[in-house]
Amino acid sequence: MPDNKSLWQEFKEFIFRGNVVDLAVAVVIGLAFQAVVTAIVKDILTPIVAAIFGEPNFGALHFTIHKSAFLYGDVINNIISFLSIAAAVFFFVVKPVNYVTSRRRAGEEVVPDVKVCPECLSSIPVAARRCAFCTSTLAA
Repeated sequence: MPDNKSLWQEFKEFIFRGNVVDLAVAVVIGLAFQAVVTAIVKDILTPIVAAIFGEPNFGALHFTIHKSAFLYGDVINNIISFLSIAAAVFFFVVKPVNYVTSRRRAGEEVVPDVKVCPECLSSIPVAARRCAFCTSTLAA
């Protein structure tokens, strides 16, 4: 039998779920971060490519077969851009965040949220005073 919730109540529950709000925040942060990554690629990594290859833009490179132009230079530009962005995200975001979270985890003590019933060996919540499976009384 369906709930007697109104459509508005269901919509509010959906919107205020943690994962929807987290996703919205991630999209906004991602868009803001895009400007930083683009600046790193355009202002730091592209001049390095230009210093190595002598040309910062390969867009004009092409070949022609039967009056059809194949712009392989544009493909090279996009591959370099993709690899540059991936490297920037990995080295300036992923590695530092992994380092910080590993340092934080090293100081945490893991507290179990379940315990084993001594009578029936079922997993039950730590705060339980009676086993839900065999109904035996547990010590505090």
